[in-house]
Amino acid sequence: MRRYSSYIICGTPRSGSTLLCGMLAATGVAGRPNSYFRQQNILDWARSWGVPPPQGPDDVEFDRSYIAAMLRAGKGGTDVFALRLMWPSLDEAAGRLGRIRGEPADAAVLFEETFGPTLYVHLSRLDKVSQAISLVRAEQSGLWHVAPDGTVLEGAASPRPITYDADRIGALVAELEADDAAWADFFATRQIEPLRLIYETMTADPRRALADVLSALGCDPEVAGTIDVGTAKMADATSLAWAEQYRRDRGAQG
Repeated sequence: MRRYSSYIICGTPRSGSTLLCGMLAATGVAGRPNSYFRQQNILDWARSWGVPPPQGPDDVEFDRSYIAAMLRAGKGGTDVFALRLMWPSLDEAAGRLGRIRGEPADAAVLFEETFGPTLYVHLSRLDKVSQAISLVRAEQSGLWHVAPDGTVLEGAASPRPITYDADRIGALVAELEADDAAWADFFATRQIEPLRLIYETMTADPRRALADVLSALGCDPEVAGTIDVGTAKMADATSLAWAEQYRRDRGAQG
């Protein structure tokens, strides 16, 4: 079995990545995966790590300092670097790593050069309508994640009102389908065989999914049995009603 020194969780929004990342970090042996290449958060990450801000859009010295700090954060005191990467952040990652390299290169090559042998975990959700509805609700309410006891983990403590929006749901379904297809093509064209996790299966048995990732990394899968499930499903009767209405609306449109 190949020994990996890193892994990348390749997903789409509302596919269970926060649940998986939290459980992996809680093991204490599999790094601390997070969206370190999400463009909107890079300056915040840099500030929290004490990395001086960039002097321009292509500041390679900032990139070097940022990546060095990211490697430390993503390892979280373990031997494994961990990263969560959504499809829109792939170009951001390749651009920064390419500048450090001195020339552009394929993203998979850059990841291997920077992170060492890399396991790819493809996390997808079969029901794209429910996934889009979850994202619409989070966007509208400002509430993104809650703990099993109902405690707010991310987002507004007093959520804003939500309203059914068929056009926004439809746009997100198309976007999520395109991003998932792009990941599939990324793996196929590079002859990469990722570890494939499905949201619907993972959320039914989160510790089993965690054990699968740990096993693929060469870590003890039995650790998964000691880890608490840190987030709760947020779908409710309103989510189901919206899904039914959306499918009726689309059916009526042909």
